[in-house]
Amino acid sequence: MINPTSFAALLERFFTQRLMQQRQASPHTISSYRDTFRQFLKFIQKRLHKLPSRLSFEEIDAPLIVAFLDDLEKRQGISVRSRNLRLTAIHSFFRYAAFEAPANSAQIQRVLAIPSKRFTRTLVPFLTRPEVDALLVAPDQRTWSGRRDHAFLLVAVQTGLRLSEMTALKREDLILGAGAHVRVIGKGRKERCTPIAKPTLAVLKAWLRERQRGDGQVLFPSAKGERLSVHGVQYLLNKHRMTASRVCPSLQQKRVTVHRLRHTMAMDLLQSGVERSVIALWLGHESVETTQIYLDASLAMKEQALAKTTPLHGRPGRYQPSDQLLDFLNSL
Repeated sequence: MINPTSFAALLERFFTQRLMQQRQASPHTISSYRDTFRQFLKFIQKRLHKLPSRLSFEEIDAPLIVAFLDDLEKRQGISVRSRNLRLTAIHSFFRYAAFEAPANSAQIQRVLAIPSKRFTRTLVPFLTRPEVDALLVAPDQRTWSGRRDHAFLLVAVQTGLRLSEMTALKREDLILGAGAHVRVIGKGRKERCTPIAKPTLAVLKAWLRERQRGDGQVLFPSAKGERLSVHGVQYLLNKHRMTASRVCPSLQQKRVTVHRLRHTMAMDLLQSGVERSVIALWLGHESVETTQIYLDASLAMKEQALAKTTPLHGRPGRYQPSDQLLDFLNSL
């Protein structure tokens, strides 16, 4: 019989009860956490020479977790951001364990005190309008797959949906007619509706008239009628980027992903004068502060533009404060 407070039992209940039943976490979150603990258990097995199912909870301490994170970063070469995501999954488990195994509170608190690693946030990458235009005309629309890819790209860059949201789209998620929009369930199981522009709507209506494949539910299916895989999406993006780069050479140096198309949409909204709060709602961000990355990118573009202009020649001068002001400053 498994000890109800053993590491194996707690981890199983964390996934089945905490994530799936109580929090109703998205499949993306569950798979991300699952992959983290797969890597962690393999690391522990090599380090402690012990089967994961035989581990005691007390053996999973803070030094072991830090060693695992360092191994990921130094030996496997993952980014600091990915390291922090792994730590987030482990922290989530230990917060659950705090209620289930209160006798181990000191150990749990030491694990929860492991800080995320700081990193320099780079400016968000996005495509220019000529690059987007070249990408959209790249698919060969004389073929079924070309028409699918054209519709996929157009929806992705116009709505800013995430990759998981794009591949999960079903025909029933499209609301046509007046106020046309697409309905998705995003991060945190939150539903949001994104409006569809008239040109995009026209392409989608033509796509819906295509002969259905599979069960006919998936909006952008594979050739077999199934949901597109992550690798399948990246394959079609790489294919059309290479085609588009013949007429738009700047695409040769850029990697095109659904997330980059999402950034492109956000930048388009920002440069059109849309409020940050509206962009946050559009993209399904939890906080308005998340959209700050687009503001930083926009400011960087403006600074680059300023550097190309001819500087104004003003006469240098020095402000002469009054005696009272000098006295005030000297007294501080």
